[in-house]
Amino acid sequence: MNHGGEIVLEARGLEVRLGGREILRGLDVSLRAGEMVAVAGPNGAGKTTLLRVLAGILAPSAGTLLLRGAPLDLRRRRALARELCYLPQETWTEFGLTVQDVVRLGRYPHAGPFRALRRDDLAAVREAMERADVAHLAQRPLPTLSGGERRRVYLARALAQQARILVLDEPTTALDVGHACALMDLLAAWAAEGRAIVLSLHDVVLAARGPNRCLLMHEGRIVGDDAPAAVLSGDAARAAFGVRLIALDEPRAIIPA
Repeated sequence: MNHGGEIVLEARGLEVRLGGREILRGLDVSLRAGEMVAVAGPNGAGKTTLLRVLAGILAPSAGTLLLRGAPLDLRRRRALARELCYLPQETWTEFGLTVQDVVRLGRYPHAGPFRALRRDDLAAVREAMERADVAHLAQRPLPTLSGGERRRVYLARALAQQARILVLDEPTTALDVGHACALMDLLAAWAAEGRAIVLSLHDVVLAARGPNRCLLMHEGRIVGDDAPAAVLSGDAARAAFGVRLIALDEPRAIIPA
């Protein structure tokens, strides 16, 4: 499925074997500028493994990974972080830090470890906190926040990084429905500005809100690649999830039949 932007991240023939098990099996994936791609599938389908490979965190057992046409593994880590941001499901930060301190860490790829943050860095931090709805928590220590609030702080840190490619593993985890929908709207707006976003979703209802493409995974393979409504209401999704899903036009939603 082609949404017109240039291919910024591409995987060819990806295979991953861990502990003697084949986790990913011969995957071909491309991500274009301006796309917001949801990765859906049942537990154990390989979603997190795929995203870790795309982010350069996990080396594949076979296959190639290209960032703007060049091998991703040749990029130095800090230079890569200026182009690609990865947010895992589980995130740890020194708990003595305040919310503002944590979000400022997103500027490390630009500022480095020794330079003080400049005006543009501080502006990026403020904007990220506002867009993630944590600006009012700026001086709060991280341990005093709820799980959902901490998740929004880590999302703000990712936004402050200002990478053109975002790889997000279950970014709506621990968010209430209002903040989950707001996040999907925010990411869709960022994709419309030319960024490339790929995210895994446990809640398929959210796949109808923002993503313009959906990859359906089952048993380590991609078994669907099309618009979310088409993929998730099809036979492959029914086989993967063990339940039939239907797509509603108004309101936009994908729900169990």
